[in-house]
Amino acid sequence: MTAATAPPDGDVLAFVESPVQLLNVLEWAHRSGHGNPAVPGDERAGVLPEPSPSGLTVVVLAPHDPMTRGQLRRMAQLARDEGHHVEWAQARGGALAPLRTIATLAGPLRRARRLAIGDPFSRYVQLLLTLARPTAELTVVDDGTATMEFVGQLARGERLVRWHRKGARGPRALLFAPVAAMARRRLRPGEGREVEVFSAMPVQAPARVRTTVNEFAWTRARFGPPTVARGTDMVGTSLVETGVVDEERYLEAVRSLARAHGATRYFAHRRESTAKLHRVATEAGLEVVRPDLPLELVARRGPIGRTILSFPSTVVHTLPLALTGTGVRVAVCDVDPAWLTARASPRASGFLAAVTGTASGAQRLPSGPAAAAS
Repeated sequence: MTAATAPPDGDVLAFVESPVQLLNVLEWAHRSGHGNPAVPGDERAGVLPEPSPSGLTVVVLAPHDPMTRGQLRRMAQLARDEGHHVEWAQARGGALAPLRTIATLAGPLRRARRLAIGDPFSRYVQLLLTLARPTAELTVVDDGTATMEFVGQLARGERLVRWHRKGARGPRALLFAPVAAMARRRLRPGEGREVEVFSAMPVQAPARVRTTVNEFAWTRARFGPPTVARGTDMVGTSLVETGVVDEERYLEAVRSLARAHGATRYFAHRRESTAKLHRVATEAGLEVVRPDLPLELVARRGPIGRTILSFPSTVVHTLPLALTGTGVRVAVCDVDPAWLTARASPRASGFLAAVTGTASGAQRLPSGPAAAAS
């Protein structure tokens, strides 16, 4: 991102690092009344359109992963179609890229009336929060199941640590600690300053933090209803890639579920490795589909199976909302504690059980052999 026209005073400035975060910014904008007829944008990175008449500017802090970048570019175009201003920041393109990005955003951060963020655990986002004006209001939109852990840690006054990490503090974490502490203060409401959590997840926000329910109204209005096929689809997770679940145990569970429920397609998570997906295709006999958009939009566009199988993940909460009225059944399979690796956080088993147990719109399947019987 190069020097660009700054968003005007009073605008909402959103920072996203994943397609799901951008989807939920669009849902929040729809719910809160930010949105105008389409405004043409310039596709070239770093060349920005005029400030958005919708009042919302989305800054994409682009990651390295090519699958994530591809989905983000498609989501960015959807945001432009809604009349929002989108900036694509090459935030990780070399050693000096973060400094250039922060320097470019310093002015807009000081002027923004409200910030919307998708990942309060991100060090990049925490650093940007410390540069915002103290009176800026804040909205935290869903970043999937991590939102549940964030709200719990915020309520308990704990430092922010992702649920699947053990929380060991290395030298970099100690150096960053003062910035993280200041960011935590910004994540709490202050004198005349509101903090909102916009979420489809079952969260209990701490005192004075406003909770707004994400019902996926924009998704339902913009896409579908889908064609519903007679078969069964399965949704993949990155639990193996994040070191939580053993790969062999995971693949055995995929094979068992596919046989028991007649699944034919496997919608891959954007972070799943190519090698693991090859095994899913060859050993479980599933057609691997790499979605070009978040699964909520892919399912809403269809065609989609009448039954969707998943392991504990965000989609067991969001898909029932996105597919309301379609007759599609979402079923979630528990993760057996025996599947966890030695690297998994001590909190992993309880957290995954909570993700499954609180998914009121999904049918719960047991783990292990009992899942096949069900």
